[in-house]
Amino acid sequence: MTPKRRVWNRVLALGVAGVVAWSAPAAGQILGGGLPGALPGRLPGGLGELPRDAPPLRTQPLPRADVAEPLGELVLGPLNDVRRLTIDRLLRDHANLVEADDHGQPVVRGEALAVGVDRGVLERLRRAGFSVRSQDRLDGLGLNTVVLGLPMGLSAVEAIRRLRILDPVGQYDFNHLYQAAGAARDATGGPRATSAAAKADGRGLTVGVVDGSAAQSRPALLGVRLVQRAFAPGGARVTAHATAVASLISGAAGSFHGAAPGARLLVADVYGPTAAGGSAQAIASALDWLAQGKAPVVNISLVGPSNLLLGAAVRALVARGVIVVAPVGNDGPAAPPLYPAAYPGVVAVTGADAARHVLPEAGRAGHVDFTAPGADMAAAGVNGGLVAVRGTSFAAPIVAGRLAILQARGGPTSPLDLLARDAVDLGAPGPDPVYGRGLVGEDVRTDPAKFARRR
Repeated sequence: MTPKRRVWNRVLALGVAGVVAWSAPAAGQILGGGLPGALPGRLPGGLGELPRDAPPLRTQPLPRADVAEPLGELVLGPLNDVRRLTIDRLLRDHANLVEADDHGQPVVRGEALAVGVDRGVLERLRRAGFSVRSQDRLDGLGLNTVVLGLPMGLSAVEAIRRLRILDPVGQYDFNHLYQAAGAARDATGGPRATSAAAKADGRGLTVGVVDGSAAQSRPALLGVRLVQRAFAPGGARVTAHATAVASLISGAAGSFHGAAPGARLLVADVYGPTAAGGSAQAIASALDWLAQGKAPVVNISLVGPSNLLLGAAVRALVARGVIVVAPVGNDGPAAPPLYPAAYPGVVAVTGADAARHVLPEAGRAGHVDFTAPGADMAAAGVNGGLVAVRGTSFAAPIVAGRLAILQARGGPTSPLDLLARDAVDLGAPGPDPVYGRGLVGEDVRTDPAKFARRR
């Protein structure tokens, strides 16, 4: 083994350990949410369960104890093995909360999802040993959902099989868990809070974000209006991933700026503090909240398998004219499509480095719409200053921010076509499955080396 390979193996091992630690119950960033239970009425730092007609709430940073630590050294290299290794560790270390579906994907243990079932069917399921843990009408999406508890000792795989036998025309699926598609490394300092050098202006706009909770990180997010709501049992939890994503949409400080600086963010926290978070049920509820909040553009920097409830929620949102943006993921070019990016109507985004090369770990299956910076770049850190970030997770919010600006302008040309006009054509001439319609938002890339701390 070459010295270079040994170094990279050590970096990857440290990085994976960082990812898993970040997704443990004490942090819950990469995988969190979806366990039965009620949200508290008030959450630390002003985050909480907002009534449907609540006025906008400007949140404050959570106490230090409620902040998930940023990742370690993983962002130095490709991320294509990280999701698989993270899932393996999650299934092993949190088997009381999480189990695998028939394809090895993580799901909430002891739960199944049903869409659009009536009372008569539910009664039949109760007689068969299933219980109703919750019933929700997602008015903003026009969906009725049920979270079913499983009979004692029944696996999720066997439960779904049995449900489809009991009700062949019903819609049942696992409560899948979704992961963040990127990593942050706290190895940089902070820009001085001078006037932002952004050409774009997102003031007066609203963008929806499905992620963890974002910190009001100084100085990049200090003046940004964050309206946040928790959808995972156990409440909200600030994460490095969500904070970075938020800053790449609406942050501004010194030479750093997001794609739509000053935009108001509606942040739906679908992770919370548990190991079994980022569930399909939590994401669907978050999308319903964003639909009712009339967010015209929604960024979902999460990836996972296709899911009946998630697919229905995304389709409903797109049908209402909302632009949904998601990353293609970091499972590698030979990996199968990841969702929600692979659903029809979703704007799928891949990432490129400073040399304008697509990230080697970026997914290529399915349709790619746009490329944006996804490496060799900085974003806001949970503890202030900037952090280095890598992954398609961080390319998606750049596209979302730009589409929000273009949509607000109106006119006969679609925001996607307007964005394509400004895109730099890479790869094969014209739209292609690697770079899509081209590279956009390159001005958002801030070199993290410019703010490296002096050791």
